[in-house]
Formats: sequence, structure tokens, C-alpha cells
Amino acid sequence: MKYSELVKARYSCRKFSDKPVSDEVLRKIIEAGRLAPTAKNVQPVKLWVLKSDEALAKIKSCTPFKWMENAQAVIAVGGTTEGAFVRPSDGRNFEDVDASIIATHIMLAVHDAGLASTWVGMFDAVKAKELFPEMADYDLVALFPVGYPADDAVPSERHTLRKSFDEMVKFL
Repeated sequence: MKYSELVKARYSCRKFSDKPVSDEVLRKIIEAGRLAPTAKNVQPVKLWVLKSDEALAKIKSCTPFKWMENAQAVIAVGGTTEGAFVRPSDGRNFEDVDASIIATHIMLAVHDAGLASTWVGMFDAVKAKELFPEMADYDLVALFPVGYPADDAVPSERHTLRKSFDEMVKFL
């Protein structure tokens, strides 16, 4: 699939089938994130693939979303300010930007693999860090429930709402 087709076809899926997702497919998705660019290529990001029944139950307890129940895996993305690029002119740390770039690559790779997901930002990060101590030192940026879309999965009515080109873009 061409990139232009991929970005148009991808949508935030909130209904998954119970079909298992292979480790091989998950590794390809993670590899897309691992290869994503980061500021000065310092890669201040950690990814956690939550796939066991126990891990999935824990992470799902951190969100209010019942539609995550059939997700076969959840990929958590976290960044750390330690070692991340800091812009000299104003001291801005880029760990959240780097984590978001990697997360976007993961989101697109999920769709490219024939699976579905959505970027979940509404979750209890404090609780997630308590349940998964290995995440404690990271800024948790996103959760991606991953699975095959249910046969009747559809984009939300808001999916096609976009600002016009002129509203969003200004050539200088």
C-alpha cells in the first residue's frame, strides 16, 4: 500500500475481533517504531509489548474503555528526558516529540500489517507505573491496543472531520 493510501485508510479502531496476533507481526510493528527518527538519533524511548493475559488485564484496568477488551496486545510508549536532545536556544527537551514520532510509526505500521489500533492518551499513567514498575522512570505518552478489526468495525463519525488546507497551512 502506498503511504498516501495508508494515511487515508487508517482510522482509530475501537472494535477488535478475538483473532490472535502473532509475535512475528508484533515484532514487525515494533521494528517500524525502532527505526523511526528521533532528535539527534538519541532514541530516549522505551516500548513495552503487553501480551500476556495478566499484563493485558493490568493495563486495561488503567483505562475507562470497555472496547479494549478484545485487543490481543497493547503497546505502551514511554519517553525519558534523561539523555534526550535539548534545544540550546530555549532548553526545550524533545523526549515527548521523539516518543510521539515513534508512536506514530507504530500506529501506521499496525494498519499496514492488516491490524487495527487507536492512540490512547486517556489512561491512568500513575496506576500503570505502579502496576508495571519497569515503566516508572518514563513519561508514558501512548497506549496502542492492537488486534484485528472486528467485521463490523467502522471509523467514528469524527474521523473525516478535518480543517481545510487554508485553515491549517500558511505559506510564507
